[in-house]
Amino acid sequence: MRRIVVIIAALFVCNALWAQDTKANKILDEVSAKTKTYKSISADFVFSMENKEMEIDEQNEGSIKLKGQKYCVALPGVGIEVFSDGTTLWNYMKEGNQVTISSIDDESSELMDPSSLFTIYEKGFRSEFVDEKKEGTKTVYRINLFPDSDAYEVSKIEVSIDKATMMIHEATLYGTDGNLYGILVKRIESDKDLSDSDFIFDVSKYADVEVIDFR
Repeated sequence: MRRIVVIIAALFVCNALWAQDTKANKILDEVSAKTKTYKSISADFVFSMENKEMEIDEQNEGSIKLKGQKYCVALPGVGIEVFSDGTTLWNYMKEGNQVTISSIDDESSELMDPSSLFTIYEKGFRSEFVDEKKEGTKTVYRINLFPDSDAYEVSKIEVSIDKATMMIHEATLYGTDGNLYGILVKRIESDKDLSDSDFIFDVSKYADVEVIDFR
């Protein structure tokens, strides 16, 4: 699930993770170039998880903050919060009231830091342009992404990009765990004044939290 959460962060910048299909790549490059001009990005979204075999069908509100190499993803309904200040990664699980701490450099996958995706161009995902269509009041570009490695814990990602804003509108992730994960963006803002402390796990705000430090 932790890698799924980080993929969510990566999708909001649609950065250099994607390659191959010329038309799809051109669209994603435009999104990437636009988001690079922002000092920060914050958004609210609906996160869904479905597994028909397990009879799971859940929806939860989520939020994300991005600032340079820093990010924070919160899924209160699932009990997950992930913080990164670009150097350290905190993964908090409400169930068990436990936070694990690790250094970004120690992570086995580059995916664990969304900002590092700018360095893995042409070796992350193969992209495929699907079509341009109307969805409600929006016109969107639909693009499929296929991973080059099973380390991403997904077999495919379907992405919808709002043509007017060139920002992510919706995404569906096909997990290798059999789950279907969905993201529907409800609100997105750029250049908000975000404090660096927003991207650091504050132990004092979590009473009796168990800290497991892998650094």
